[in-house]
Amino acid sequence: MGGVCSRKRSQLVEEDDDSLQTPTRFSKTSSLKWLLLTLPHSSSDVSRKGPGKGPGRCPTLMELCVAKVCKDISKYSTFSMLPTDLSQQIFDELVDSNCLTDESLETFRDCALHDIYLGEYPGVKDAWMEVVASQRQSLLSVDISCSDVTDRGLNFLSDCSNMQSLSCNYCEHVSEHGLGVLSGFSNLTSLSFKRSDGVTAEGMSVFANLVNLVNLDLERCLKIHGGLVHMKGLRKLESLNMRYCNYITDSDIKYLSDLTNLKELQLSSCRITDLGISYLTGLSKLTHLNLESCPVTAACLEAISGPAAFHNFPNNGLYLDPLGLHASIA
Repeated sequence: MGGVCSRKRSQLVEEDDDSLQTPTRFSKTSSLKWLLLTLPHSSSDVSRKGPGKGPGRCPTLMELCVAKVCKDISKYSTFSMLPTDLSQQIFDELVDSNCLTDESLETFRDCALHDIYLGEYPGVKDAWMEVVASQRQSLLSVDISCSDVTDRGLNFLSDCSNMQSLSCNYCEHVSEHGLGVLSGFSNLTSLSFKRSDGVTAEGMSVFANLVNLVNLDLERCLKIHGGLVHMKGLRKLESLNMRYCNYITDSDIKYLSDLTNLKELQLSSCRITDLGISYLTGLSKLTHLNLESCPVTAACLEAISGPAAFHNFPNNGLYLDPLGLHASIA
């Protein structure tokens, strides 16, 4: 319970149940009393999902609190006075149980949540992003994949400059204009925009500011030819996925030659030839290279590994399927 009561807030909570009225200011003691009042009378109210939660196991006080609050979510207007770790668990449980709605989402405004994972969650739209963005500097990770969020919704995140991870896979309504918000995310270490027409060569200019980026996923982004020039300064990048980016050519790959920390590179179904692979000769840390269905020949292996073929790929991390030659290592 120490983790739950490790912090305190000063905001007022409004509740419909008069028996749960609380003072305007919360100390550790009053927060604990509030939590105890919300406990269910029987452990049968607690969900028994997940490993270690089988029959006969006594639920923790945290689990009891979260289960009861989620059950009575309609009674509360805000959780902003709660410690972040508790409000985070309540939020996660509502998402996992598919119970987060427009109304219940509003209770998490200004709660200083760290992680908002809404990938593939139904109903996520621009209006939700206003509450997401209200976490401001506390927000570290966001996943809104497969949502109806547009440029307007993405721009709400402009005040969340401490963001470290952002996933916008299959967000069909985000254009290159929406990518502008990324320019303020210099702390970002992971970025994923799978199958997005919004990621264009011109829009990728904001990538130059993402100097701490470690993982970048642009799978099936078909409009990035000519945009890799904006990535040449991303010296911390370790993983780059450009599978099925069909229009990537040798002229794009040369901008990767200075990414000396690159360990994994996915180039399946790109228009890369032996010339393009020759630009990778200085990437000594590269241990996983996928060239399936790229028009390369076995000659590129010497360019990559030197006389001792595959010495850079100790874990059989080189994958080739050049023009039907099937010279692949599984």
